[in-house]
Amino acid sequence: MAVTPDTAADLVSQIFDLQRAVRCVAAASIRGQETGVALQGVLRFVGEGETRATRLAERLGVSAPVLSRHIAELEEQGYVNRRQDPDDGRAQLVALTREGADKLRRIEEQRTTALRDYLREWSQEDAEDTARTLRKLAESLKHSVRAKAAGPATTNE
Repeated sequence: MAVTPDTAADLVSQIFDLQRAVRCVAAASIRGQETGVALQGVLRFVGEGETRATRLAERLGVSAPVLSRHIAELEEQGYVNRRQDPDDGRAQLVALTREGADKLRRIEEQRTTALRDYLREWSQEDAEDTARTLRKLAESLKHSVRAKAAGPATTNE
């Protein structure tokens, strides 16, 4: 059964409200820190494992020059390092340093603590249901974006 236009419109509104709330929470949590929200996002993705800078830019949805500035700043702070990709000398691989991994762990612990505090009146079941629904929504959106980027499917009839 398809989602009605009214429900889709309500979801769009709720998603924008959630984005604003998350930005406000993130902004409040980084006051006084040397790594802002954008740099923390880069750290999180680099923390998933060494990757090419170009792939990282795609995942973050930023241009190569923007990512290059972020990586340079994180490198200056000692949180990431870059090296030439042995498979393609033109490309760079980016990875967390030990200090970067420690910083990422502290950031994630702080965020987890803050979220637990914000959700103190929620039940465990509510939190699990919300996480499951958000995962499903994110996967549907990612799938749709990938499908559009790939272009229309062709069939050989």
